[in-house]
Order: sequence, then structure tokens, then C-alpha cells
Amino acid sequence: MFQVIGERINTSRKKVQAAVADRNAAYIEEDVKKQQAAGADFIDVNAGARIGHEKEDMKWLLDTIGPIATVPLCLDSPDPAILEMAYGMVDKPPMINSISLEKDRFDTMMPFLKGKECKIIALCMDDSGMPASADDIVARTVELVTRLESIGMKQDAVYIDPLVQPISTDSVKGTMVLDAVRQIKNQYPDVHITGGLSNISYGLPERKIINRTFVTLMMDAGMDSAIIDPLDAKIMAVIRTADMLLGNDNFCMSYLKGVRSGMIKS
Repeated sequence: MFQVIGERINTSRKKVQAAVADRNAAYIEEDVKKQQAAGADFIDVNAGARIGHEKEDMKWLLDTIGPIATVPLCLDSPDPAILEMAYGMVDKPPMINSISLEKDRFDTMMPFLKGKECKIIALCMDDSGMPASADDIVARTVELVTRLESIGMKQDAVYIDPLVQPISTDSVKGTMVLDAVRQIKNQYPDVHITGGLSNISYGLPERKIINRTFVTLMMDAGMDSAIIDPLDAKIMAVIRTADMLLGNDNFCMSYLKGVRSGMIKS
């Protein structure tokens, strides 16, 4: 089944930043509960937007979220020291967001990851910049998987982010990432594909219909996870329905449950 990483607890969002600054636990708790009720499989926690306060803000967020979290957390920071602290505070093996092939980031993250029980989001980014072709994405995936396996990480713990790029700047950006995902899943069937989807529609009108259509295409290609807002009922309904149509929902049980609960409707 498709896995949803709920993106809402991020201090780059104005209301979240205000709640964190004011230590408004009720706001954070309510948001997390709503994301879980909507079907989030992980809750991403990012405290990086208040410069100079990330450590204390992450600690407060985890203290607040921990007692009510019924799903694992996705610990989101570029700083291994913050991640080390956060890793010690969670009671379920977390997801880590993220590593890339950029040398500075890669060299600091690998020692942190070694020996950890966790899942890892791996970005197809290196020091040359964004991938320029499907072959670039696949080659970077091969390097990421190979090097992560070298420190003992299993393929099914790796979540590759192929880095979706705006189709408004180049009409092949959609087919490029779709082709890459198909190749990755053919070569590494146990590796997961995740990432943000909304970049595909950047600069275009009616972005939500583009995003909803794109997620079905990506799921058909092999994407099995995404970093999205689970309170977007329409995209969640599309994901649940596509999962059923792709044969990932035995006896259509998840779909029927969604219809009965009102989460899926025309």
C-alpha cells in the first residue's frame, strides 16, 4: 500500500512556526491527530526555519508529539547532531529526511546512519545539481543504494526521491521522472520511491488537478510513497483509489473503508 508522509509539522509554515515560538502544544497536537486520522503513515517533523532555535524547537516538538504519535516520525534536518538527539527521543524506528550525494551532506550523514534502525530518504542530488535526464536519476540511485548498503542498510529501508522538476520549464520533465522510476523499480524492486509531487505543477494554473493526475501516473510507474498534506482530501482519495486499481488493495477493503468513512467520494 502507498505510504503517506505527512508534511505539515514544519516551521516554514507560518502557523506552525507561531505555535512553536509560543509553545502552543494544543495546536501541534491537534494537527498531528488530524494527519493521523486522515491516513498519514509517517509524520514529518522539521524545526529548521527559526534560525538558531532548531535544537530546542525540535526537542519541544518531539516532547509534544511523542505521547500522541500512533505512527512513526520522519525526522527532518540536515544537521546530524539534531538528528542524533531526535533519534534518541523517539520510541519507534523513524524515517530520516534526508541524505544526498552532495559531498558535504553525504560525508556527515553516513556516520550518523551507520548502525541505526531507521528508514532513509535519499535524494538524487549531487554536487553538479539537479538530474538532467532519466539516466542521471538512475545512476544516482545506483550510487546511493550501493553506498547505503555498504553500511548495512537494507534496500527496503531506502526511499529514493528522484526530484520532480517543473514541467512548465521543460515539457519532458514529467516523462523523464516517470521513465526513471520505472527503471529504478525494475532494478531495485524492494527500494521505495518517494518525494514531493507539487514541483511538477510549479508556474502553472490549477495546480491541484495537475498534482492529482501526476500522482496516479507516478504510482503506475512504481512510486509507493509521497511527502504530501494528508488533509488534502481530494489527493488522498485519488491515492486510495489508484492503489486499489493497481492491485494493492486486497478485496478493495481500504477503498471501501474510505467510502464508508466519507474520505472517498465523487
